[in-house]
Amino acid sequence: MSNDFSRVRTAEDYTAARAASIEDPEAFWAAQAERFTWRRRWDRVLEWEFETPSVKWFIGGRLNITENCLDRHVEAHGDRTALIWEPNDPKEQARRITYSELHERVCRYANVLKAKGIGKGDRVVVYMPMIPDLVVGVLACARIGAIHSVVFCGFSARSLADRINDAGAKAVLCSDGMFRGPKEMPVKSVVDEALEQCTTVEHVLVSRRVGWDVSMQPGRDTWLADELEHVDATCPAEEMDSEDPLFILYTSGSTGKPKGVVHTIGGYMVYTDYSFRNVFQYEEGQVFWCTADVGWITGHSYITYGPLLAGATQVMFEGVPTFPDPGRFWQVVDKHRVNVFYTAPTAIRSLMACGLDHVLSYDLHSLKVLGTVGEPINEEAWHWYKTHIGKDRCPVVDTWWQTETGGILISSLAGVTDEKPGHAAHPLPGVQPVLLNAEGGEITGNGEEGLLCMKFPWPSILRTTWGDHERCRQTYFSAFKGMYFTGDGAKRDLDGRYRIIGRVDDVINVSGHRFGTAEIESAINQAKGVVESAVVGYPHDIKGQGIYAYVITEAPVGDPEDMRGHIVEAVRQAIGPIAKPDKIQFVSGLPKTRSGKIMRRILRKVAEGELDKLGDTSTLLDPKVVDEIQEGRL
Repeated sequence: MSNDFSRVRTAEDYTAARAASIEDPEAFWAAQAERFTWRRRWDRVLEWEFETPSVKWFIGGRLNITENCLDRHVEAHGDRTALIWEPNDPKEQARRITYSELHERVCRYANVLKAKGIGKGDRVVVYMPMIPDLVVGVLACARIGAIHSVVFCGFSARSLADRINDAGAKAVLCSDGMFRGPKEMPVKSVVDEALEQCTTVEHVLVSRRVGWDVSMQPGRDTWLADELEHVDATCPAEEMDSEDPLFILYTSGSTGKPKGVVHTIGGYMVYTDYSFRNVFQYEEGQVFWCTADVGWITGHSYITYGPLLAGATQVMFEGVPTFPDPGRFWQVVDKHRVNVFYTAPTAIRSLMACGLDHVLSYDLHSLKVLGTVGEPINEEAWHWYKTHIGKDRCPVVDTWWQTETGGILISSLAGVTDEKPGHAAHPLPGVQPVLLNAEGGEITGNGEEGLLCMKFPWPSILRTTWGDHERCRQTYFSAFKGMYFTGDGAKRDLDGRYRIIGRVDDVINVSGHRFGTAEIESAINQAKGVVESAVVGYPHDIKGQGIYAYVITEAPVGDPEDMRGHIVEAVRQAIGPIAKPDKIQFVSGLPKTRSGKIMRRILRKVAEGELDKLGDTSTLLDPKVVDEIQEGRL
């Protein structure tokens, strides 16, 4: 291995790289940054303090991230496939887009934006399904220095308007409609409704997807295809400062004013490339597939930027895992010979419930690495994934990170460092986690649990929250002096591996004993017949907090009390009698955001009987499930 530690290939490499990154972080990250094209090299690697906070990486460096995602690859291997677009309907032809073709598309789209008067520093909201124009539009913004803010195509008009207004967006990029499984769904009409509440948007560019005739406001709305006819394929990249904002991404599930996390160009570029190549052990020529939507941070870092920075070939999927049947993921894996597959535990558990027939029909021999993202994966799902999808020959990387971290911070490195079910495992080189007690004291040694914080910045750490830096300080840097507080609790096992036990507000204190919701849910999910569960705390006269469990089963429950007994026994076996749920409500679904995140705030309010304080449920994947949960409250 070269001494720049850019590629960690053995456990010994990992140990050496981690030691070097802690001993001299600036030298470590400078070596990673040298791999890229810079218009001007940086003057200083890092300036930081976590009080106000202020973090700056590669100070004085000048660059454009799209030159590193596209131009340098076009020069070296322009005919390499960058994107394999797999449409919603398996009968529709997949499309392959080379790096040269993607470069041309991005330049043309960027020229359209420039013709509309959009330039450096302007904000552009992107509200689009998983079609190539989504990635092209995002990169076109970065090409000209505009700040993109992708909003998941499925959020309500009100949520979209809130984000447009908070960003002060000058333009919106969208499509006429979208396909989602067997459904055709509106997109442009949602934008129109949102813009009734917005005053800053001057232009709406519409991509054709479903072929609908949609309302077009003269002077504001234009078809992208028409605009592309009037521009050429050359667009010089705008020179940007390393610390200029690249994008704003609004965190989901927040109440009140949206919270726009800001990431900047240089550090985000360096870290997403480094983490992509090392966590997944990506090799040139492999096919990578991240099933996330670009509307979430996973789709930013491990679809739009990380893989393209690394010159990878990747699948971009428009559809859903259960259409036209629950074997769709595996059909796509075989069709495109996917080597690295990265998805969410929610998807894995839902496919588990559909039975093995939909898996055994496929070969899956191309797979070499499996990954999970979004939440801790329970042991049963981990073993199912490892055994039935990975055929017990693929390492599983259980990645922990956040919108605010920009990239994966804690994870095993595929086939390099050891893995353990339910454990994110070890921090990446350059990442310095600590466990703290409630008073802020550091908990040293292994076999301990505490509050997960970071004591040193990594290049892709958030810089601010858009328009409200004090909110950034209060949310992430005020709890413990000199620390970035993740909001998560974690356990460090006897070998130093980290296990995320859930958000601090998802920790239940039962008679003085603290239990993470993920820990209890993992135990419940091991009970025969259970598909998925969510637990919350509620006021208990004797224990302080009781445990209220919402449980989805494979089949309708014939004898509820008998089933509850099986679940209690599973928890007793996995954790102990003190962790057994006090109430178990059987439900057909859970209140989730469209990214699959369970809205425990709603579940807590129901458990506490505060049914008039549920808040806005319009952005949930299925708002009707909340009514059912309320009616069945115990």
